[in-house]
Amino acid sequence: MKRIRTAVITAVAAFAIAQPSFPAAAAGGDGWTLPACSRVTGDGAVTFTTDDGRTLAPTTGTLRQTGYTHGLVALETANTLLATHNSTLQMSSDAGCTWTPVATLGSSSSRLTAARGDRAFTWEPNGRHLARVDGRTVTGLKPPTTAIMGLGTDRARPDHVRLAGKDGWLYDSTDAGANWRRTGTLAFPRGTGIYTVAFDPADPDHAVVGAMVRGGAVTTDGGATWSPVTGLSGTAGGSANLFGAAVSPADPSVVYALGIDLVEAAPGAATEGRHLYRSTDGGRTFAKAVDDSGATKLTNSTLLAPSPADPDVLYFEFGTWFQGEGTDLFRFDAATGTVTKTHNRYDGISAIAFHPSRPNVMYLGVEEVRVDERP
Repeated sequence: MKRIRTAVITAVAAFAIAQPSFPAAAAGGDGWTLPACSRVTGDGAVTFTTDDGRTLAPTTGTLRQTGYTHGLVALETANTLLATHNSTLQMSSDAGCTWTPVATLGSSSSRLTAARGDRAFTWEPNGRHLARVDGRTVTGLKPPTTAIMGLGTDRARPDHVRLAGKDGWLYDSTDAGANWRRTGTLAFPRGTGIYTVAFDPADPDHAVVGAMVRGGAVTTDGGATWSPVTGLSGTAGGSANLFGAAVSPADPSVVYALGIDLVEAAPGAATEGRHLYRSTDGGRTFAKAVDDSGATKLTNSTLLAPSPADPDVLYFEFGTWFQGEGTDLFRFDAATGTVTKTHNRYDGISAIAFHPSRPNVMYLGVEEVRVDERP
C-alpha cells in the first residue's frame, strides 16, 4: 500500500442505503429547518446524510444510465436548494426532501454558484454555458470569454459577479451578468494552460488559479496583483500541476488544493506525485497533506468540499462503477492528520452542499455511470 502523509485511514462501511434519524425539524435563525423526511422524493439525483455518509437517505427515484449531478447549492432563501442533473435544473423548497425540475439548461455538465437570496448562477467549466437563476426564472447570459474556468459572487453587492476565463483574464459584471468588462492582470504569461480558478465564497477579490506546469497563483485584490503559489513541489524550483482548489468557508486563510508534483511523477513512484495540499495563508504557501494511495485514491478531478464549520475538515471522494466498487466519501481532519471514510453503492458523488445552519446535514449530488444489477 502506498504511503499516506500525516493520514491514518479508518474505514466505516455503509454498503446499504439506510434511513437517517433526526431530531425535531426546528428552524434556525435563518429560517432553515432540518429535512423532515426519511426518504427523498425525486429522481434520485440528490440524497443527504447526517453522519458523514455512514447512512444515506433513500430516494423514491432510481438514477438511470448515464447521470451526473455536478451542481448543488443551498441558497439563503430558507429551505431552498438547487441542483443540476445532466441538463436539468432541479429545486427543493423543503430542505432537500422533495426535488422537482425547474428548467432545461444549455449544458449537461453545469455547476452552480450561490448568490444572495434565491439567486444562483449556473455555468459550465471549460465551456460557454452561463445563466442566472432567480427563484424559478432562468435567464441565459452571454459569457465574455470562450471558456469559463470559475465564477464568484459578491455577498456585499448582489449584482456583482466575477468570472474567470480560460484566457487567463478575470471579468466583472455589476448588473448580474448582463454586461462584462475585463479587469486586473494576467496571473500567468499568455498561453499558459489554466485548469481552474477557485473564488473565496465570501470575497470574490480572493481567488486561486491552478495551472499546467506553473502550479498556481493567488490574488486578494481582484486580480490587480498575483502572487505565485509555493510548496506544491518538494524540490526547489520544481514544477507542478494544480488541478483544483477550494477556499474554506469557515476561514478564508485556509485553502485546499489538488495537484501533482511533477518532479515526483515518474512512473512507479510511491505517490505518482499526486497530493492533496493545505494552505493556512490564503493560498500563498501549501504543504502536502494527503498522498495518493490505494486507500485514498486521488484523481486529477477529485471533488474538494471544505466544511463550512471547521477549517480543519475537508471532504473528498472516489467512486467508480467498475466491478460495482461504489464510492468512498473521505473526511480529512488537519488537526489530527487523519482520514476516515464511509462507503456507499453509488457510482460517484459529483457535488456536496451543506445545510446552512446545521452543517452536519450534508447534501450529496450522486451519479450513475452504468446501470449495475444490484439486489
